[in-house]
Amino acid sequence: MAHLYLSALRFDFRCPTLQRLVEQLAQTARQPLDCYTRALYAFALLGQSRPEGLAVMDEVLSEAEEHPKTLHVLLHGLWLGQNLDQGAERLLALSSRPALAADSDPIVLFRVAGALRRLGRYDEGLGAIDRAIDCLPPGDVSVHADLVRERSLICAARDLQQYLSTIRTSSGVPS
Repeated sequence: MAHLYLSALRFDFRCPTLQRLVEQLAQTARQPLDCYTRALYAFALLGQSRPEGLAVMDEVLSEAEEHPKTLHVLLHGLWLGQNLDQGAERLLALSSRPALAADSDPIVLFRVAGALRRLGRYDEGLGAIDRAIDCLPPGDVSVHADLVRERSLICAARDLQQYLSTIRTSSGVPS
């Protein structure tokens, strides 16, 4: 039951509440928290852009092996967090693990596309998001809007970068 409730908080992006509940569970538990619950804790910290979430994530990864649900939780936290040390690079490394099947999982591809956008690798990001859209069954609207929104963000970031580059070039300012 705890996993269900904590997962609901994850999908509602209620990171501070999720963090507090896991900390309370850890204080009252008779044994160490399971790997999935600790992954949810890492998600809560990462989702708040707290760097200590990276250390928790690394601890979970050393134990999680290739458990897809646990890896998805960590991937989700890296995607949500901002300005984490090597956050986008860590997301790409995590997405390459065999259990995540990045070539056929639209959610993994969605998160990869966001990481590539953050890194300024817009053409690769567009390729990833287009593959994600193509992975969806016809008529599946469950995440289609999120994928289309990410595609728009990548295009807007690329266009802005090109525009700024053009302004710098025309004004004689080195890029």
